[in-house]
Amino acid sequence: MSSDTNIPTKSPSPIRPTDDEARALARQLMQDARFAALATLTDAGYPMQSRVAFGLDAGGAPISLVSTLAAHTQAMAARPQVSLLVGEPGAKGDPLTHPRLSLNGTAEILLNACTAHDEMAAQYLRSHPKAKLYIGFGDFHFVRFQISEAFLNGGFGKAYTLRPAELGLSA
Repeated sequence: MSSDTNIPTKSPSPIRPTDDEARALARQLMQDARFAALATLTDAGYPMQSRVAFGLDAGGAPISLVSTLAAHTQAMAARPQVSLLVGEPGAKGDPLTHPRLSLNGTAEILLNACTAHDEMAAQYLRSHPKAKLYIGFGDFHFVRFQISEAFLNGGFGKAYTLRPAELGLSA
């Protein structure tokens, strides 16, 4: 890799002060999302991305239903640090002008015998009805994501950092 770059080492921060509009947009992106890009860490320490179904539990925390056979589930079990990306480009225009939200935190894999399973299943099936086909399989478990920080890109020149409370989540 060349060390000759033109990237400035000191530049003004592109992050705007978080306002009510940014908080509302971030929460809306979470509510509307039905899938997400999930980044986990491999045994070698490299990020690995997967597309996963995305939902919210009754308290608004991000969840997914994952199989223990999947590489991303095994990676989360070994290293719970994750990043999720929600928000899809619209049908028209430059994809980079459409809002997206990165959620960083840790994954907690919940075994089917946990007390929250039935409530989570009912909530999840409202937004993912086809999951009824496999939600009861022994290798499928819910994962709850504890979000520690979020980054909203609302389009060009609209970057924000959000805390869990600004997303309606507990830290």
